[in-house]
Amino acid sequence: MIFVESEFATLQRVVLAQSEFGFPLQPRPEDLRFLTKEAITENMQHKGQDYSEAFPDLQQQWEKERASLQAVLEKYGVKVYRPRKLTLAEKAAAGNDGYSNFFVRDPFFTVGPCVIEGSMRFLHRRNEVLPVRDIMLAQVYPADCVYAAVPRPAIAAPDDSTLGPGPFLEGGDVLVLGKKVFVGSSGLASNPLGAQWLRKFLQPLHYDVEIVKLDPGILHLDCALGLIREGLMVICEDAFVDGIPAALKDWKRINIPMEEATTLGTNGLPISAQVYITDPAFSHIGEQVAAHGVKVEYIDFRISRSFGGSFRCSTQPLLRKHI
Repeated sequence: MIFVESEFATLQRVVLAQSEFGFPLQPRPEDLRFLTKEAITENMQHKGQDYSEAFPDLQQQWEKERASLQAVLEKYGVKVYRPRKLTLAEKAAAGNDGYSNFFVRDPFFTVGPCVIEGSMRFLHRRNEVLPVRDIMLAQVYPADCVYAAVPRPAIAAPDDSTLGPGPFLEGGDVLVLGKKVFVGSSGLASNPLGAQWLRKFLQPLHYDVEIVKLDPGILHLDCALGLIREGLMVICEDAFVDGIPAALKDWKRINIPMEEATTLGTNGLPISAQVYITDPAFSHIGEQVAAHGVKVEYIDFRISRSFGGSFRCSTQPLLRKHI
């Protein structure tokens, strides 16, 4: 079965990211604004290099972070699938744009019984779905579900800083709450045209798709909002241009400042409504979550977070359903 009921329904099957990244030869400063100063400097100093070659010790730590996450997921009975590694041909085809195989949340996502390949805005992420296709073939094709892809984005002029009209739609911007789907839009990733496509696609299944405008320094909606369980969320209120969505107004809020949002304070991962994963760097958030009766698991995810993503970004559920 493939189905995602909500962000906190019991996680039973999930895809966990690999740890591969190739720095673009010509990084676009306007697209790095969501990163820390240290990460921006890395992009500028290591143009065209593979991260594993530039930082072999950190590469090992990065891989251990994902292995630690897998161990915790499996401890709770979650079936974990891993994408394959990038091929030499795929890395070569990326050219000067760089390549990535590091945050599986974004190149595809699951809403209810629908598995949807996204449409990535950043050039180095345009082919990130390819290493997941083997999993699609083995798990999605045989399942009683829908499998579709967002239209490929339009080709933009070389001097177009927006990278064109898209459509852009990335899984980090897509949060599921029953028949309600929130789609973030900051100008860095998903855009209104992508959300419009999703609204039209899901209309026959009676989903309500709402666009959520975000501060331009926020990459994805899950970098500003995490739904922990029914009625409880961790949120950076300052990141919402038009305020908190009406459907969440009455929820209890663990509010964090913008500084913590940009270091992924909201990007924990509920295994269920009773268990939540976060980084020890955010133990003060974890303590507030635990005060609501939720068990908190801590995993050091420092290297993953340096790339602008954390636990939710590193995973993509195939089955999340209340038991």
